Amino acid sequence: MKKSILALTSLFLAVFAATAQEVKYEEYDLDNGMHVILHQDNTAPVVTTSVMYHVGAKDETPERTGFAHFFEHLLFEGTENIARGEWFTVVSSNGGSNNANTTQDRTYYYEVFPSNSVELGLWMESERLLHPIINQIGVDTQNEVVKEEKRLRVDNSPYGKFIENVNKNMFVKHPYKGTTIGKMAHLDDATLEEFQAFNKKYYVPNNAVLVVAGDIDVPAVKKMIQDYFGPIPRGADIVRDFPKEDPITETMRAKAYDSNIQIPAVVAAYRTPSMLNRDAYVLEMLSTYLSDGKSSKLYKKLVDEKKMALQTGAFNMSQEDYGTYILFGLPLGDVKLEDLIKEIDEEIVKVQTELISEKDHQKLQNKFENQFVNSNSSVSGIANSLARYYMLYGNTDLINKEIDIYRAITREDLQVVANKYLNPNQRLILEYLPEDQKEE
Repeated sequence: MKKSILALTSLFLAVFAATAQEVKYEEYDLDNGMHVILHQDNTAPVVTTSVMYHVGAKDETPERTGFAHFFEHLLFEGTENIARGEWFTVVSSNGGSNNANTTQDRTYYYEVFPSNSVELGLWMESERLLHPIINQIGVDTQNEVVKEEKRLRVDNSPYGKFIENVNKNMFVKHPYKGTTIGKMAHLDDATLEEFQAFNKKYYVPNNAVLVVAGDIDVPAVKKMIQDYFGPIPRGADIVRDFPKEDPITETMRAKAYDSNIQIPAVVAAYRTPSMLNRDAYVLEMLSTYLSDGKSSKLYKKLVDEKKMALQTGAFNMSQEDYGTYILFGLPLGDVKLEDLIKEIDEEIVKVQTELISEKDHQKLQNKFENQFVNSNSSVSGIANSLARYYMLYGNTDLINKEIDIYRAITREDLQVVANKYLNPNQRLILEYLPEDQKEE
C-alpha cells in the first residue's frame, strides 16, 4: 500500500510539474544593452518590478571590500527626483513593498506593487540607475547602518563568522575568500570619489537585467520600459578575469574562535565546481540526502541514534565561479570533534562505495519535484528566478528546465560525484571553538 501511495504521489508531482508550472516569458535587449524579461500573470492584481545587477562582493578590490553590499543600502538614499529618505515612503504610500539583497555574485532590487502602479515601479528603478545621488551625507548615514547590521548579524551572532572562516581558508587567490559585508575599515577609509566610481562602473544598463512580472499589459509595459530605460547611456564593458585556485591536494586544518558560543563545531569543507557545472546539481541532491530533515542520514545517525551531536548537516554553496560543500557537526556532551568527523566520513564513504537505495532515490526525486512546484508559486519568486537564471546561468529557460537536470540524476551519479570531490585530501577541517578555548 505504501509503495502504491509513493508511486501515485511521484506520478502526480511529475505530471503537475510538467504541465501546470510552465512559466511563460518574453525577453529582449534594449539598445543600451539592458536585458528585459517580461512575465504576464493576470490571476492577481499585483506586479513585481526588479533589477539584478551583475556585481557582488567578488567584484571588489581587496582594499575596498563591502562595496557591493554597501550599495544595496546606499541606492535607497534618494535620487534627483526622489528626496533623500523618501524611497520607502513612496513605495508604502502606494500600497507596495520593496527590498534588496547582495551575494558574492550579484545585487538584486525589487518592488511589489498593485498592478496599476507598474509605471511607478519602473520609474523608481530607472531613477536608481540614472539619477542616484551619491554624496557624503548618504555615505556617512549608510556606513552606520551597515556597521549596525554587521554587529547584529556577524559580530554578536552565535556562529556568525562560520562561513567567513570557511571561505578565508578555502580560497587563497579568488575573491570568494572575502565576505559579502566586507571590512568596516575599508568602508571608513573609502573616499566619496571611490563610491562614485564603483557606481559608474557597475550600475549601468549593460550590466543589468530588468524583470517585470505579474498583472501587466505587455505592449504598454514595453513602451514604459523604452521611455524610462531606453535613454540611459550604455556603460563601459566590464571585463572579469579572476585568478584560479590551485587544487587542494592534502587536508588543510584551521581553527577559529567565537566569543558568542559555548558549544564548538567542526566543519569539513570541500571546494567544488561552479553552479554551471552539472556536478553542482548532484552535490545539491547529495546534501539533501545526507541532512534534509530528521529522517536524513546524518541527523538520524548522529542526533537520534548515537546521540553524539546536537546538530549536524550538509549544504552545498553554489556560486558563479566555485562552490563549497560543507559538512558540520555540533557535539553533544563530551563527544570529541574528531569523533564527529569520523562518523560523518563513514556516511560519505557509504555513498562513495554503495548505491543509495531506490527508495531513498525516489524520495529525493519527490522532494525536488515539490521544490520545483513551489518555486514558481509566486510572482515575486518567479521574477527573482528569471533574473537569476539569465544573469548567472546565461539560460533563462532553466526556470522551466532545471527540474529536468535533477530528474536525470541517477544513483550512480551520486556515487561518482561523491568520489570525485568529497575525499579527505581535498578538504579543510575547521574547528570552530568558543573564545575561551583560544590558546595563549
